[in-house]
Amino acid sequence: MNSVARVSNQTIVRRSGNYKPPIWKHEYIESLNSEFKGEIYVERFNKLKEEVDVMINQIIDDPLKQLELIDTLQRLGISYHFENEIKNVLKRTHQKRNESDVSEKNDLYATSLKFRLLRQHGFNVSQEVFHNFKDETKNFSTRLYQDLNGMLSLYEASFLCIESENILEAAKHFTINYLEKYMRSCKDKYEASIIRHALELPLHWRITRLDTRWFIDIYERKVDMNPILLEIAKLDFNRVQSIHQEDLKYVSRWWRSTGFNEKLSFARDRLMENFFWSMGIGFEPELSYFRRMCTKVGAIITTIDDIYDIYGTLDELELFTKAIERWNVDAVDLLPDYMKICFLSLHNSINEMAFDALRDKGINVIQYLKKTWVDLCKSYMLEAKWYHTGYQPTLEEYLDNAWISIGGSVILIHSYVFVTSPILEDMKSLEEHIDIIRCSSLILRLVDDLGTSTVELERGDVPKSIQCYMNDTGASEINAREHIKSLIDETWKKLNTVEVENSIFPHVFIEIAKNLARMGQCMYQYGDGYGTGCQEINDGVMSLLIQPISIQPI
Repeated sequence: MNSVARVSNQTIVRRSGNYKPPIWKHEYIESLNSEFKGEIYVERFNKLKEEVDVMINQIIDDPLKQLELIDTLQRLGISYHFENEIKNVLKRTHQKRNESDVSEKNDLYATSLKFRLLRQHGFNVSQEVFHNFKDETKNFSTRLYQDLNGMLSLYEASFLCIESENILEAAKHFTINYLEKYMRSCKDKYEASIIRHALELPLHWRITRLDTRWFIDIYERKVDMNPILLEIAKLDFNRVQSIHQEDLKYVSRWWRSTGFNEKLSFARDRLMENFFWSMGIGFEPELSYFRRMCTKVGAIITTIDDIYDIYGTLDELELFTKAIERWNVDAVDLLPDYMKICFLSLHNSINEMAFDALRDKGINVIQYLKKTWVDLCKSYMLEAKWYHTGYQPTLEEYLDNAWISIGGSVILIHSYVFVTSPILEDMKSLEEHIDIIRCSSLILRLVDDLGTSTVELERGDVPKSIQCYMNDTGASEINAREHIKSLIDETWKKLNTVEVENSIFPHVFIEIAKNLARMGQCMYQYGDGYGTGCQEINDGVMSLLIQPISIQPI
């Protein structure tokens, strides 16, 4: 559906995205309340935390049990409470890695678990630790088929590979082929659910919070489940959910105050999805400010994206791009009213964030924040020109621009300011070592294209990566989609490599960069979970933000 407006005796036909209204109303969000903020739950949590501390120290003489406990704490979403203890255990494990006895070297499960945990935490571990599991043909031995836990563990470890690690790449294909065949004959429902979950997305590509919610249910059914770990995981999940609900109420009130949903009704109103996204990138309780500001950034990106994609004329878009470059309220005079509202909201919101950084951290970041918005709008402008002129870019041309137009660099550079205590040299380093931002953004772009390109082309949009590859090579859509999936896999290797090589960045920022890519995998796994919505994302919102986990009364 198109809308028609008459300006200065000129008829302007505007496109429409036909976006559905939001299902999460402001009044409903305001009504959310949690009992788990109460003192009784805090006291119980602190008591259980002490018991887990004891638990970690009690198994100091059993390295494998320590690693299994760390893995369980991570999967249950409570490892952030024991960062120092975990770091000390892994440091000792890494220092003793060459002293392992023969039985451990031949234990696929133990070797894979150790490799994955050490790599996850930034330790340098060689892929050669898997050499013992190859046969005389230098392929992984089929005798490993007898060890299902080992195969699952190797599968998960293989996704932490970096560029040129052929052993891990072979391990990935070896385990995927086996697990897919095993699934077809598996009659154990518990076992099948674990394998199915792993094959849908590897652990390294999943956002922590959703996996935590799934794993708590799975762990409760485990034969040797530890009731202390289960209880503290449930308590912590509900406690953190109550914090997320307060953050959500804050951004819902802000969103309502912008008037975007009324004055710019052509754009997607996806406040809840934006918050869900921010929570997936950084769930920890201490990251409230990050979640609130990141949600604002995401909501504004979405609105500007829709202005360039479907509503603005080329002349209007040129004016808007110039206004962003000037970053001055005087620049709004030449803009139509709907653009004035958007520009002033952007200008005020980002200036306030810059003020917070200056007041709280003593650094003036406005030039860096402004530059991200200028770059974003220029990338949108290029895509608008492609669309209006019917130009079909090559895949290389498309990706050179699309990793910026997806908005990941805006989110990550703002995030760097939100979660670190940067100095000017840090901000310059971020510009110089852009690979971590580019890789994360490129993954986000590619998974977005896989989930949304069909609908966007029907609506009217520039060719996406799939179509660009088809135009370049004459490939079918099926083969083009497989090629894009292979690009995602290769880009993850680069992102893993960047993490190893660029230790100049704080760990919290590296995690946020990876989590942005992971949220893309989550949001577009079943289609366009952001723009048009899907039941899986709605279910995720319910389980993470609305419904607490049932626990026994204290």
